[in-house]
Amino acid sequence: MLKYSLKRLAQSLVTLLIVVTAVFLLMRLLPIEGYFGDAFDKLTESQKEAILNKMGLLDPWYEQIGRFYKGLLQGDLGTSTIYRKDVPVLEVIAPRVPYSVRFGVVATLMSIIMGLAMGMHMTRYKGRFWDKTWTAYIVFVSSVPSAVYLLFVQLYGTSLFKVPLLFDKYRPSSWILPVISMAIVGIAGYAMWMRRYMVDELNKDYIKLARAKGLSDSAIMIKHVMRNAYVPMAQYLPAAILATVSGSIYIESLYSIPGMGGLLVDVIQRQDNPLVQALCLIFSSVGILGLYLGDLLMAAFDPRIKLTKTEGAR
Repeated sequence: MLKYSLKRLAQSLVTLLIVVTAVFLLMRLLPIEGYFGDAFDKLTESQKEAILNKMGLLDPWYEQIGRFYKGLLQGDLGTSTIYRKDVPVLEVIAPRVPYSVRFGVVATLMSIIMGLAMGMHMTRYKGRFWDKTWTAYIVFVSSVPSAVYLLFVQLYGTSLFKVPLLFDKYRPSSWILPVISMAIVGIAGYAMWMRRYMVDELNKDYIKLARAKGLSDSAIMIKHVMRNAYVPMAQYLPAAILATVSGSIYIESLYSIPGMGGLLVDVIQRQDNPLVQALCLIFSSVGILGLYLGDLLMAAFDPRIKLTKTEGAR
């Protein structure tokens, strides 16, 4: 177990290194106009070169990325070059973290509770009205671009729930629509997987044996089906939870929430490299950590799983 955990941790760190390096290099391929904004046409070539040189963007790429990783090892993510000039990146990001975390935690809890309940309800009424209704909901969410139905939630939810159109930290009611928007996809995902695993369990021989012994349907569902269905679900829970906590980039922008997601959109447009790199590092770390914890949590839920090279390697 320890050997496997360390191996997976090393693989996760390598993946993170590749992602951050790719983002770093791609940012350097963008046109230089973004570094100057509206002043681009007013500057001479020598002035532009001096500004780029001051930012360190004229140095070879390997020197630039070397400085970045050296600072990262020292806990320094650099300073903002455009968004808030000469302000440390951590100082820019820190006030926005609580917003993303709060919305993410509430949306995650809603997704898990409603999604698992929906999946169990679909299994109980398999092939009947409610199963078909919730299946239609899952298909709709999975097939329609999220921007479409999220705009409908924002526009029509405002009048339906009598809540503000945009986020206002002084009005708790403005939380309702963003949380619902963040939870929509999660609810559908949890419901789909819960139904799938529960239906798989119901078709196994030990369930038929339990029925033959006279166990009630309720006892079979609670003691056997639900319990065993949670095992494969455990692998996906950490990744989904941590990804949601990171905040939805689109939804934060849609509702003007001052979180990390909206900030990422803004700094990409402004080509503030240090901020883009730091935010990509945070989001990538969260996703990779979720996948890593998912493997370990799955083994904890089911002691039959052995995370060794011969039995548990994937």
